[in-house]
Amino acid sequence: MAAMIELLIRKLEQFGTLSSEERRVLEDLPINARPVEADQDLAREGQASSHCILLLSGMVCRYRLLQNGQRQIMSFHFPGDILDLTSLLLGKMDHNIGTLTPVEVTPIAHATLLDWTERHPRLGRLLWRDTLVDAAMFREWVVNVGRRSALARTAHLLCEIITRLSSVGLTHDHTCDLPITSAEIADATSLSMVHVNRVLQDLRTKNLVELRGKTLLMLDWAGLQQAGGFDPAYLQYGGVSALA
Repeated sequence: MAAMIELLIRKLEQFGTLSSEERRVLEDLPINARPVEADQDLAREGQASSHCILLLSGMVCRYRLLQNGQRQIMSFHFPGDILDLTSLLLGKMDHNIGTLTPVEVTPIAHATLLDWTERHPRLGRLLWRDTLVDAAMFREWVVNVGRRSALARTAHLLCEIITRLSSVGLTHDHTCDLPITSAEIADATSLSMVHVNRVLQDLRTKNLVELRGKTLLMLDWAGLQQAGGFDPAYLQYGGVSALA
């Protein structure tokens, strides 16, 4: 079971060092893996819960629905992410969490998380820092959809995804899995699907990045960062320096 928690450990260690005892606390977490199909809600706006959700495999998003049925995706999430850590203190959800691919998740009881924070304050601070980085990402996404050009906002989104996946070892030879559709990128960037496809073609023409099916190939990492005006400082870790 320790292997299933390793991505969470890698993520938290981006923010600070874990002691051997703190690592053991995480590795001893009971894993009750539950498979969920794509296009399903893991949590819904207004819902209260007694546990948080740890993503073990697959990809999900946080989103809100407008009255006209339009969806605004507010963040993407990957294995190792605790998807609703704020529910530990805030109670009801203020957004939805939906699966983009088939996933596996496991619950972490609020009581367990509170016990961690009380018995291991440094681990509690790392979890708190994780929520602060989530908030920083939300702020960056507001800037992205509000002020950047279509090409820049798409390039910035891809840079963020690459950086986050690389930080937990989920990139390889300048490639990573990116099993999302043009429609989902459109919902994340506030663009039309036609516009997204045009921008992706432009990024490919500029030899910056290429989507081959569900695989993202990085052709020019420095150029992609420049196109998106991407500075990874808001993510609070070194990211993909090896790809520079």
